[in-house]
Amino acid sequence: MRHGKKFNHLGRQTAHRKAMLANMACSLIEHKRINTTVAKAKALRQFVEPLITKSKSDTTHNRRVVFSYLRNKYAVTELFKEVSVKVADRPGGYVRIIKMGNRQGDNASMAMVELVDYNDVYNPNAKKKKKTTRRGRSKKVETAVETVESKEEKSEE
Repeated sequence: MRHGKKFNHLGRQTAHRKAMLANMACSLIEHKRINTTVAKAKALRQFVEPLITKSKSDTTHNRRVVFSYLRNKYAVTELFKEVSVKVADRPGGYVRIIKMGNRQGDNASMAMVELVDYNDVYNPNAKKKKKTTRRGRSKKVETAVETVESKEEKSEE
């Protein structure tokens, strides 16, 4: 029975699971996007979101707590310098999981895990360039203006 066991053990011993999640979190922070199985992606989300929340307030204590989880000083530096600045106004939900189908070899369901603020395609709040040409509306307006002008010219003749 698994009464009271709230997280996925991923078929690994405790030390192996912690090391694997720490390595995946470091890769996610470094590359902003990684591919893995859906089960590992969900476990990674539970692992990394509290760390990103801690990185919002840059104190020595928070750095040490995050370092105790990640065990990689370059990932900790990247998290506190760059990632925390981007997610400063977000109240949570820093990681997105996108399912990608099944893996060829063993048919395992795969997913892409990414930091939400680093994707420009899905991010609706990203600053976009304003279009300079407006094709649909301008043609209708121009044709209406031209027809009015041509009617006036015919009436003058």
